[in-house]
Amino acid sequence: MRVSKEKAAQNRERILEAASRLMREHGISGASVDALTEAAGMTHGSLYSQFGSKERLVEEAVTHAIASKGRDVSEEAALGDYVSEYLSPAHRDQPGSGCPFAALCCEIPRQGMAVRERFTAGVRGMMSLLSRRMQSGLRPRQREEKALATMASLVGALVLARAVSDPKLSDDILRTTRNELGD
Repeated sequence: MRVSKEKAAQNRERILEAASRLMREHGISGASVDALTEAAGMTHGSLYSQFGSKERLVEEAVTHAIASKGRDVSEEAALGDYVSEYLSPAHRDQPGSGCPFAALCCEIPRQGMAVRERFTAGVRGMMSLLSRRMQSGLRPRQREEKALATMASLVGALVLARAVSDPKLSDDILRTTRNELGD
């Protein structure tokens, strides 16, 4: 039985949602095709008919995760509010719905060029989003540099806070970075 274009689009979206969540939770290498299809409620055949390969799925799921998190950031949100939300225990404790940069950055260098290029485009997009929230008195290049430093601090702090085994140290990483970026 042939699947309608609408149903195929729904299936594709369901696979991308599941893949982007699983890859953020378990890493790219930890998200097997079996786990991806099971999480999406699909078959291997439907996954391969939509994407052709796991590599292509990874490319699109990385793009999907970055784009969906970008849509979550309100254009009206102040930088301080964004920093506070980003460096919160709730964000730290929910990698599957959190920042794809923090969840995937350590694996991206081992991926193919297409995945790395999509990740890079996402980093540039996030820098632009943060740059627009920087002090208006700064020149464009200064705003970009400050945005890049802010993004590196946010992602680095979240990665460290997730990695350490000491809950107090994890909370301290989030709090001190939040305080430093608030200055």
